[in-house]
Amino acid sequence: MPIDNIRLSQKARDQLVTLKRRTGIPHWNTLCRWAFCRSLSEATPPPKAKHPADSNVQMDWRTFAGPHGDLYWALLRQRCHSDGLPLDDETLAQQFRVHLHRGIGYLVGDRSLRTITDLVNEAIDVPANVT
Repeated sequence: MPIDNIRLSQKARDQLVTLKRRTGIPHWNTLCRWAFCRSLSEATPPPKAKHPADSNVQMDWRTFAGPHGDLYWALLRQRCHSDGLPLDDETLAQQFRVHLHRGIGYLVGDRSLRTITDLVNEAIDVPANVT
């Protein structure tokens, strides 16, 4: 069962503001989708960390996932399975949260991401100087 409500930390909110300004992508949910997938693409599991839900940025699962909610949920379940984690609701919610926050950190830390094209090129692993 997908997560009902997603609330971000203040640090993640500030990082999303930077990403919105840098890329011109206006919607939190779009950036969060990219961030979640970016984290899932890493071979290593995200570190166990506490991310307080202390910002005013929140969205429900449908807003986050759009029409592809089943796909995002399946990707999370598969990743948890691959990492040897249980597939109970609490673990899935916790892993979603740490993947989302790690992915936001990765995106904001990559100063070469300036446009939607840069994000797409990153996703398909095209070198930055090839367009």
